[in-house]
Amino acid sequence: MKTFLKIVKRTLIAVLSLALIMIFITWFYMKKPQFGALPEGERLELIKKSPHYKEGKFRNLEEKPTITKGYSMVGEIWTSLTKEFPHTEPLDVLPSIKTDLKAIPAHENLIVWFGHSSFFLQLNGVKILVDPIFSGKASPLPWGVTAYKGSDIYTADDIPEIDYMLLSHDHYDHLDYETVTALQRKVKYVVCGLGAGAHYERWGYTKQQIIEKDWGEKVQVKPDFTIFAESTHHDGGRGFKSSQALWLSFFIQAPAMNVYYSGDGGYSDRFKKIAAKYPAIDWAIMECGQYNKAWQSVHELPEEVALATTELKAKNMLPVHHSKFTLARHPWNEPLERISALSQRKQYRLATPMIGEKVRLDESTQLFKQWWKTIK
Repeated sequence: MKTFLKIVKRTLIAVLSLALIMIFITWFYMKKPQFGALPEGERLELIKKSPHYKEGKFRNLEEKPTITKGYSMVGEIWTSLTKEFPHTEPLDVLPSIKTDLKAIPAHENLIVWFGHSSFFLQLNGVKILVDPIFSGKASPLPWGVTAYKGSDIYTADDIPEIDYMLLSHDHYDHLDYETVTALQRKVKYVVCGLGAGAHYERWGYTKQQIIEKDWGEKVQVKPDFTIFAESTHHDGGRGFKSSQALWLSFFIQAPAMNVYYSGDGGYSDRFKKIAAKYPAIDWAIMECGQYNKAWQSVHELPEEVALATTELKAKNMLPVHHSKFTLARHPWNEPLERISALSQRKQYRLATPMIGEKVRLDESTQLFKQWWKTIK
């Protein structure tokens, strides 16, 4: 009996020691700068005044479970570990175009998409960069999610001087430490949700560069050019404490046209409200990818993307959040296949550019190839 108790005691000591070592390693690793910073001091006091910050975290306008009824977190983890999902990333190198962004004339109104949700937007000479990821990864871990071959041809060096860099939310596939720090000297202003400025400040951005906004607030670029921060149904976080920085969508009202970027988020009635609140939307840039019925509340399914675009009464739609990282279990090209089928005979025109291809916003006759069809 004594021998058995000794074995049990030694086993418990070994397990506890291992657990303490893992806790220390995790704590030490979480001190790395790519995890950003939590808001504190004056920033935290400002956040507490927001009607959307309750009981220590930001909240969606409508509270509902992240996991869909009939699914469970444990079940989803088990499914991921025990089942194989085919074709979740391409075998081939994705086709792309290396547009010289620094040589684009100021009079051109265009979008250049970099894969996933990263894109360059120029309107009336104002240069805007949205959710840029040029490090080739969407994770703080060395073995984490990496970009598809051919999808990461742009670097921070390719980016011109930027007037406004917009951040939809602080998840790793939208806020990239390496990219943001490399761009600091090129960016005049960052527009982000309340709380997210703490990340940028830790990474070397000055207080004068950072503009933090709540839902319904705006940034006046020029007398006739405004960027509005609007809601979406999602969450945020870069560590163990979630929802400390607000997630946004953006309505950009410029003399040339109006552009809406959905950011990440599940379907809700906000699209009808956006259409009622703002002038006609010429271009809607919509999240379409990395979805699953199990987490449908925070990421739209393609049929919901088509419905939302219709409710926005948008003239044109560019689907994003696909073709760079595998963050869900669907085939990598399924978002493009499904949204192309769902967009037939709709009131909006669908744009499906290759990575790096110019989308000429003024040209309603521009054609786009179904480039993913030939990719294995």
